[in-house]
Amino acid sequence: QVQLVESGGGLVQPGGSLRLSCAASGSIFSIYAMGWYRRAPGKQRELVAGITSRGHTNYADSMKGRFTISRDNAKNTVYLQMNSLKLDDTAVYYCYADVSGATTPRRDYWGQGTQVTVSS
Repeated sequence: QVQLVESGGGLVQPGGSLRLSCAASGSIFSIYAMGWYRRAPGKQRELVAGITSRGHTNYADSMKGRFTISRDNAKNTVYLQMNSLKLDDTAVYYCYADVSGATTPRRDYWGQGTQVTVSS
């Protein structure tokens, strides 16, 4: 089995910054894409950012220039640096990873979610 554990959420004022982390562990053979989605209250889940195993990134338009995704392949960890946070960034942030397990087929795994609240 593969587990994703997120950390780094919390309460921040508008204009502030947070850094989310998500570490994958378990019986892993290879990790392909990793990234982040979010779900705001009353809204559908939306892509925040993704990153391939080679470091190619993509972002939702509203996050470009404010958020930066990165990963440490040696640690099986993906990060999301969030700057210039806005009230609308309040959401539960979920990480995902496209993983081939050592004994299980390739599939997407999800973290449990971490709350980010932007409030004055």
